[in-house]
Amino acid sequence: MILLPRLYAIVDAAFFPTSQAIFAFADELVAGGCTLLQYRNKGGNPRVMLEQARELRRRCRTGVSDLHVRLIMNDRADLCLAAEFDGVHVGQDDLSPESVRGIIGAGRWLGVSTHNPEQMVEAERTSADYVAIGPVFSTSSKEKPDPVVGIEGVRRARDLTRKPLVAIGGITRDNAAAVIAAGADSVAVISDLLREPRKSAEEFFRILR
Repeated sequence: MILLPRLYAIVDAAFFPTSQAIFAFADELVAGGCTLLQYRNKGGNPRVMLEQARELRRRCRTGVSDLHVRLIMNDRADLCLAAEFDGVHVGQDDLSPESVRGIIGAGRWLGVSTHNPEQMVEAERTSADYVAIGPVFSTSSKEKPDPVVGIEGVRRARDLTRKPLVAIGGITRDNAAAVIAAGADSVAVISDLLREPRKSAEEFFRILR
């Protein structure tokens, strides 16, 4: 079974005006202690996405920290391989976990998003290395978010899976400890890392020790 860090940082290209801004953000997260980054680019040109992903990989392998940083590609198994990322995360509307596993092989991490108990039960049967549950709280990072599951939804998800559990959706420094206490192994964060990312990441790690 894999071991997830407490903070699962998401680098969402939609929040940045340029590639350089994406890279600077990622550098700051790693400097703040992040060892797991997901690159997410829902509307990107595949060529640009691959260029950005390869640069993120280069920087995380040679850059601001001695930490080993794992890089997860959102949705795209093909780009995960092309950019030599460490894993893929898929949603309910993407390729099935088993289809993705057939592409990326056994050595890379595979995560899958769930939004209700039925999906969690199904994800537990797959070869996914970890599962995500959410949105825990209301979130502005998706145009059409699924219904909020709340802290009780995290507790229910914990009862339904033996896999490492990532909670996502509206998680901040103010509520992250409660989410971990409810049974999540890790919290995925987007918005609450955008301002002063290094300082914000460091504060998350202090809160989630």
